[in-house]
Amino acid sequence: MRPRQPRRHSAAAIVASLLALAAGQALVALPAAAAPHAPATATTVASAQDQVARSLARSLSDSTWRTRVQQAALAADEVPITALADRSGSGLTSELVRADRQIAAAKGLDTDIGSLLRLRLGDDGMRDALADGQAPWVAPAASDDNATTVVAYDSRGRAHALDARHTPDRPVYVVDIDSSKALAAGLGVLNRQLHHHGLASDAPASASASKTHADAAGKQGARAAAGGFWTTRIAAVELSDDEEPWVKGDAELYTLVTGFGQDGKVRVDPVDMPYLDNDGTVYRPGQILVNWGNYKYNLADAVMMEEDGSTNYRDLANAIATVLLTVTDQGTYIPLVNAILDAIPDDWWTDDPDYVDSWYTLARNDNGTRHGARGNGWMTVEPYFVEEF
Repeated sequence: MRPRQPRRHSAAAIVASLLALAAGQALVALPAAAAPHAPATATTVASAQDQVARSLARSLSDSTWRTRVQQAALAADEVPITALADRSGSGLTSELVRADRQIAAAKGLDTDIGSLLRLRLGDDGMRDALADGQAPWVAPAASDDNATTVVAYDSRGRAHALDARHTPDRPVYVVDIDSSKALAAGLGVLNRQLHHHGLASDAPASASASKTHADAAGKQGARAAAGGFWTTRIAAVELSDDEEPWVKGDAELYTLVTGFGQDGKVRVDPVDMPYLDNDGTVYRPGQILVNWGNYKYNLADAVMMEEDGSTNYRDLANAIATVLLTVTDQGTYIPLVNAILDAIPDDWWTDDPDYVDSWYTLARNDNGTRHGARGNGWMTVEPYFVEEF
């Protein structure tokens, strides 16, 4: 959902950039195999959503089922369409369950995640027309921010091209996935894979810090203050307006906080940011971004990304580990933003995952507004001491 960083780097350029970060650094063992490319994930997810959209559109020729879907869509922002179909006996259940499984597998998620498919109106302005009984079309969620057209299906299965930048007059249901659910599960997978590769990450950080984190930080070294630990907290954050297609839903953002851990190894801490739904809106989450008890140096980097539906989190972790495992502690802070961006293969930068912005050299005593390196967002941060009970 964000403008993406141009990708130019060859494998040789990636190595050269890392060597420039820390001249003479020793290389360590890489993961056994390079990460598979993301287009397979994007294609599988898009294909599953498209097939569901076409089948659902045809099923709406049944007036009873059409009414149930209409009532559900008017009553909630998102409808768990698989569960609705199962309760209604529409005959779509087996196809929807199969599509759910295909999407979860393509994204590298655990099989017990359950249904990810959701149905929503493409825009709130369509509600009146839908309530008045105008026949809806069904479209799969767009996978490209730069798309100029959206394909929607009518109840006869015919495809219609709609303008992606202008909301249509008629109601359109959008088949999408539950990005909040997918991201929460994906960060768990990402975290476990990073652990597997030796990038000692804690559980994804959240808006609240627990005594467990305080105890762990205290055991890691004397840098943790007695009776608690210092953090950097987000007082306010805003992202720029990107004028993306109406067919896309709210953003699902997360940040990869990187630096050198107390053991001198690169660490990556995923931070879920579920409140960052819309661009051009100032959010005041009071969320902890960095736990300084985890880091050796008084500097860390942050790379903000967006889940756009097609991320394979196992592949993402493998890709990041492939490069970050080559970075060793040289006794000084080394910026890791470029290393993370270079770790992601060039052909992933279509719509998956989206690079939002990055912040270099965050320090424990930072107190004020920091603009992202790309100029796509800003954060107001402040030191915050978390006390033990």
